[in-house]
Amino acid sequence: MRVPFASISPQYWRVWTASAFSNLSDGVYLVAAPLLAASLTRDPVLVAGVSFAFGLPWLLFPLVSGALVDRLDRRVILGVGNIFRAALIGMLGLFVMFGWESLPLLYVVFFLLGSVETMYDNAAQAIIPAVAGRENLEKANGRLYAVELVNNQFVGPPLRGFLFGVAAAIPFLFGAGAFAAASAMVLSLRGSFRSVKEEGAPPTTLVSEIGEGLRWLWGHRLLRLLAVMLGASTMSFSAVFGIMVLFAQDILGLGGFGYGLLLTSIAVGGVIGSFTSERVIGFFGSGRALFLCVVAEVIVFMILASTVNPFLAGAMLAVIGFIMVVWNVITVSLRQAIIPEHLFGRVNSVYRMLGWGGIPLGALLGGLLARTFGLTAPMWTAVAILLFVAAITWMYIGNDAIERARIEA
Repeated sequence: MRVPFASISPQYWRVWTASAFSNLSDGVYLVAAPLLAASLTRDPVLVAGVSFAFGLPWLLFPLVSGALVDRLDRRVILGVGNIFRAALIGMLGLFVMFGWESLPLLYVVFFLLGSVETMYDNAAQAIIPAVAGRENLEKANGRLYAVELVNNQFVGPPLRGFLFGVAAAIPFLFGAGAFAAASAMVLSLRGSFRSVKEEGAPPTTLVSEIGEGLRWLWGHRLLRLLAVMLGASTMSFSAVFGIMVLFAQDILGLGGFGYGLLLTSIAVGGVIGSFTSERVIGFFGSGRALFLCVVAEVIVFMILASTVNPFLAGAMLAVIGFIMVVWNVITVSLRQAIIPEHLFGRVNSVYRMLGWGGIPLGALLGGLLARTFGLTAPMWTAVAILLFVAAITWMYIGNDAIERARIEA
């Protein structure tokens, strides 16, 4: 029997509030950074380099990060991670204030931010079953994605436009303050959130623990397949959004403020998805809902590549926001439900390495395609990749496969 959502522990709402602060910061500085890069160069590869630097750590560090998440208190990881991000963004703001900004500086800062993300995002997902309860995972994740999208892409971009109008450094300094507030909120959680090992279990090394996570995911056919599909999807998304600022400016004719509003449309669709995902999943089933998400992505990128109308482009990005939330609610809740708690950090890190490792590759691919064939080339490439993902989803990821995985867990 499901427990009413209102009965979830207040601990969950502290995590939710911390997410609100950290995603408000993301919404401000993640929009400001591409605009700052585009003001320094018009080369698509160099602009996409910011996305490449941010995503590269998901190819380098996730296995070690996942093992540490299973060893350390996840509350502490979240708190310290936000402090470190506050310091990085604050430092970048000071450099911009004094006119010392440069592309190498952006690359270094975003590489370090991405490195922190490999631990922070893993710990954030691992802590949810403990504060919300496994019977409330889909609703809890839906509400988290709602506040993430509202602050990250609805409130953040317009706020960035206002703050950037005051001074170019202000969005970054504001983001540092929001990260500091998020850290204070999550560190106020009571109790320990360290993974509990079986009593009498022999001591292990970090390498053996990483190997255990690798073997578990490799032995789970459904999650292994979903991870590879996520990698293909994120590569296509990253190829497009790595050069989106140039597409918005040169094809759609938008300025900095218009670019922020364009990204805001993703949040509109995402918020709708966060509150309707349960109904969508209940109506179609998890497997068929995933298939329809991929088919819709194919249509969206075909339209996006064919239009110069910013309003139609905004509508398509709203559909993308909806798709992203439904996909994440299904797959994140599934992982939280079926991965053993003491293995979650390691298994989730392998999953995300396969899934998010496509981000830097896609950013680099998108930049090269845009430089060689034009700014819409990454979108047509995304269409081809996602058609392949749709075929795999239809053949192997059905409602029955997901239900069997839940029952076996």
